[in-house]
Amino acid sequence: MPEKKRYALVGAGSRSKMFTKAIAKTYSEICELVGCCDINAGRLELKNAELVAYGHPAVPTFAPDEFDRMIAETRPDAVIVTSVDATHDHYICRAMELGVDVITEKPMTIDEKRCRRILETQAATGRNVQVTFNYRYAPVRSQIKEIIQAGEIGKVLSVDFAWLLDTRHGADYFRRWHRRRENAGSLLVHKSTHHFDLVNWWLGDRPEEVFCHASRGFYTPANADEMGLQDRGERCHNCPIDDKCKFYLDLAELPETKALYLDNEKYDGYFRDRCVFSDEIDIWDNMSVSVRYRGGALLNYMLHSYSPWE
Repeated sequence: MPEKKRYALVGAGSRSKMFTKAIAKTYSEICELVGCCDINAGRLELKNAELVAYGHPAVPTFAPDEFDRMIAETRPDAVIVTSVDATHDHYICRAMELGVDVITEKPMTIDEKRCRRILETQAATGRNVQVTFNYRYAPVRSQIKEIIQAGEIGKVLSVDFAWLLDTRHGADYFRRWHRRRENAGSLLVHKSTHHFDLVNWWLGDRPEEVFCHASRGFYTPANADEMGLQDRGERCHNCPIDDKCKFYLDLAELPETKALYLDNEKYDGYFRDRCVFSDEIDIWDNMSVSVRYRGGALLNYMLHSYSPWE
């Protein structure tokens, strides 16, 4: 039997679960996790408990400043990056410099300088970087690609793409670390990267000219006041108006969110349930993009995060 593929993981939050389940359970005969790195010691303990529940042995854990040591001691074939978006470039580039391939959650990174650094490091090291654009693999989206490639609708000249996030899913970005552009580059990067990848893939083309308008008009203090939500707390937990706010999130209600966030915020001070109407939010909730492709097609794109349905 061939040796198992060895993976190390950076980022033990909720997004990491799909990867660890695949390694430790679905593909356990050919894969193994050999190390895990995270800023939060409590989440590292949870990750090992999760692995053991799948029948996988517990793995060595490492703090962020021990990343090089994790690579040296665990000798992974690939590093899986599921940390905060703004940190992706650091771990991607360092892994490649240490001779290891990378699988990273989308977005690959959050701005053009970080993107160029990754591309330059990849070219210099010859290592492989795979970005997990899983939207491509939904049957309906693959079928669109097949129809276009077969020429069944002729040459594509115009694309209209609208994506609506509701006030459950959409609001959640305004509670979490995504609410700050310095962490995630805004939803135009964190969320829309899926959609731009789809259109680029469907057309088999690259954007030549891009123009954007964006605003925040729904998740604002003024809008909260208009809805009668004065005297708001910093977060949902122990908020004085939790009984009248339809955006209230009870982290203690679900065992998984309680264990992952509420019980472990003492380690790093991260609140998963900050108020969606906070003044400190600097991402947009309504975005419109116009794109001209090299082949001549035009894209009209819209994303907003406060729809009554999704």
